[in-house]
Amino acid sequence: MISGLHEFLGRAKSLFRKRRMSHDMAEELAFHQTLLRDKLLREGVPPSQVNATVRRTFGNPSRWHERLRELWQFQSIESLMRDIRFSIRLLKKSPGFTAIALLTLALGVGANAAVFSLINGLLLRPLPVPHGDQLIVLGMDHGSLRVQYSFPAPFFRALESRHEIFENVFAFFPQEMQVRGSLANENIPGMLVSGDYFNALQTPPMMGRYLTPADDSKGGSPEGLAVVISERFWEIWFHRLPTVVGSKLQVANTTFTVVGVMPKQFFGADPTHRPQIFTPLSAEPIIDAPRNLIDAGVHGWWLTVMARVRPGITLEQANAALASMSMPIARSTVTDANSLTQMEKAHFRFTAAPGSKGFTYIRFSFKKPLIALFAMCGGILLLACLNLASLLMARGAARERELATRLAMGATRRRLVQQLLVESLLLALMGTAIGLIVAPLASQSLATMLMSGNTSEGVYLDTSIDIRVLGFAAITAIVATLLVGLLPALQATSGNLNKHIKDGQHATTGRRRKLLQPVMMASEVGLALILIVGAGLLATSLIKLFTAGAGFNPRGVVNIALDMQKQPLDGVALMQLYQQYVETMSHQPGITSASLVRIVPLSHSMWDQDHAMPGGVSHDLYLNGIAPNYFQTMSIPLLAGRDFRWTDTTPTGLKIILNQSAVKLFFGDRNPLGQHIIQTGDKKTDFEIVGVVGDAKYEDLRSDAPPAAYLPATQIEDKKPSYVVVVKTSGPLAPLANTARSLAAQMVPQIPAPVVTSMETVVENSLSTERVMALLSVFFAACALLVTGIGLYGTLSYNTARRTSEIGIRIALGARRAGVMVLVFRQNAKIAGAGLAIGLIAAILASRALASFLYETSPRDPWVLIGSVAALATLASAASLLPAFRASRIQPTTAIRCE
Repeated sequence: MISGLHEFLGRAKSLFRKRRMSHDMAEELAFHQTLLRDKLLREGVPPSQVNATVRRTFGNPSRWHERLRELWQFQSIESLMRDIRFSIRLLKKSPGFTAIALLTLALGVGANAAVFSLINGLLLRPLPVPHGDQLIVLGMDHGSLRVQYSFPAPFFRALESRHEIFENVFAFFPQEMQVRGSLANENIPGMLVSGDYFNALQTPPMMGRYLTPADDSKGGSPEGLAVVISERFWEIWFHRLPTVVGSKLQVANTTFTVVGVMPKQFFGADPTHRPQIFTPLSAEPIIDAPRNLIDAGVHGWWLTVMARVRPGITLEQANAALASMSMPIARSTVTDANSLTQMEKAHFRFTAAPGSKGFTYIRFSFKKPLIALFAMCGGILLLACLNLASLLMARGAARERELATRLAMGATRRRLVQQLLVESLLLALMGTAIGLIVAPLASQSLATMLMSGNTSEGVYLDTSIDIRVLGFAAITAIVATLLVGLLPALQATSGNLNKHIKDGQHATTGRRRKLLQPVMMASEVGLALILIVGAGLLATSLIKLFTAGAGFNPRGVVNIALDMQKQPLDGVALMQLYQQYVETMSHQPGITSASLVRIVPLSHSMWDQDHAMPGGVSHDLYLNGIAPNYFQTMSIPLLAGRDFRWTDTTPTGLKIILNQSAVKLFFGDRNPLGQHIIQTGDKKTDFEIVGVVGDAKYEDLRSDAPPAAYLPATQIEDKKPSYVVVVKTSGPLAPLANTARSLAAQMVPQIPAPVVTSMETVVENSLSTERVMALLSVFFAACALLVTGIGLYGTLSYNTARRTSEIGIRIALGARRAGVMVLVFRQNAKIAGAGLAIGLIAAILASRALASFLYETSPRDPWVLIGSVAALATLASAASLLPAFRASRIQPTTAIRCE
């Protein structure tokens, strides 16, 4: 045992003292030679024979050095190091091939690593909290296909006190908070959290304390309302003041006391938000005024609820316990008998799902698109590996004489395969390294593009490289090495040695070996066609979405979002302020019209209510509140009747304007003007129809324009509504934004600066997912074309070069050069044609997976299929023409002399 350890340590030491040990060996060998020489001289051997005797006794000194090195070195490591040095020399000798190989692999690995970073940040990375495996997400199953994760406050409060299986039950809700700065109010991303939120997440504050159940009561604790801030907020707002704990902070015009600072790495239970302020859940009526979701009771569905189970409690046990307590909680909180009956019929129950990764609704939106993008990236990587494998096979064929000679001289096939695999490993490692360097920038850009459709402040997706991304990159490098190097290495070292030594690169090969490379090239063409067809379908769908029409013209329309919740005016006085602001803006240079809207179209917000004709059937209508000139500003045609007026107040009678779909739904072909429609529900409200307008998209461009109705802003009963001012302008956005903000600061200094956005940006953001998928798929398709073109050209060039003597003899025997060109081109065309045929069938089958992403585009769109085949056929022809042309220019004398 001790001798073995001593031998291992000696060998390990030799790795770092090679020159020293070689010098010691030379000295020791010289010493023994001197001893033998002195002994021979003492024995009377003639001096002329001494040196010859010494040489015969000790043999070749280099051989002694090799044998001694074998004793004190790790042979496998030494062999590997020699292979690495040899491979580096080979790659340096072929800089063009090396550059193409590295760029191809970097593209495949970088794209995969970038998308995997997104998947990791959104779907895989656990929360940085202790014992995250004990966290669960609570939901509600109403018997529908999808579990609901938005809880009303009474349900949460009832669950909060259940400690049979839970250590903590906590709730949270992301909320922008209006904080008073040194100059004006600012909107800061924040989080409303329940009293056990920090206890459950088990992350201690870096200063002070965190919020407790005592803080989560009406009016706060006896010391007053408390707030916990992030380290970033502490740095920006308090300049890392050591005495920040106890400082006062004006949030929503109410004084809160800072009781703690959370460390930078803590962001809470939602991985896509980075709140800077944490306030108690009970302060929601203050933070969110004039809304009050807490007092809305079971009618306000807004909270995300999670829990930490007791140690040893499994997910199945938690679900069983939740099922048993579901209806008792419902009966104790829901007062409406009809609702309870419906819940019992639907087998209402609370559910639990793993919560170690936290909870965010964004996962539901981006899970499928990210997996689809990841599949495309996998296709690019496979295409890159096939491309390099084909090039290495052709390159290996040119080295057959060299490899056969080495085998004949005693090298084992295993040893040569190892050397060829080391060359592939070097390419894979360097390509992976380059890909990892590019991946963070690419993944962050992708995250920004994906999140551009989300209007919430503080939304963030962490795409940083961690152990999972590095592990994925390592697996990618290993897979790439095997895909790229193993088959070419086995092929290059197989076959008849004598034939390879005799014929070299012109040796004839077996049938299997002849078929292998064309099959790989055809597979490469087929895979590229699949990617091109997918890109064509997604791009066609995106174009149709943009050209389908939204029912309004976004060009030149600008939205000015005013947050009026924290200023003193309400009711009629606030509406008069709005009217004054709109009229002032409408007289600014370059503005042709201005109005108000409650819900900006395509912003993914909605407001709906059941309506019916007197004595008729009730139907759901999408609603929106607007001011006069809205239809003119948005270029929505007024088909009949009139627009609203500022004088359309409640005492003059409630008015409503319907779109064409709503008119058809309620009245068919009859004239709706002057008719009445009733809003059903607890309070029956009667509206007179004064106008009919064209259909316009409401939530998103994918959905058809729904039956919708418009209500005058002057008749909506909200005390402090926050409207968006919409203006039609022919000028640039920046001066308009400055005018809008200065006017707001002058008229309502208590509110934050309005957010100014062009309607064209809103339209683009509503298609952020589709746009990213289409852009990336087109990029991948272009890369597939480039990689395929390079692969076809390189492989065909190698193969044509191997046939130099054959082609020279053909020309010498009278073959026409045009005929030689057709011969080479035809053989390449057969390979490309087979790949196109196989790829077309595979693309038709694979395109079904994209059906859910397409808009008014068939997965088998003939124009997309024809265009994709034509593009790839053109590329394959171009890649084949140059080798064919070179073959036709071969001189017979030169070809024969090469032999």
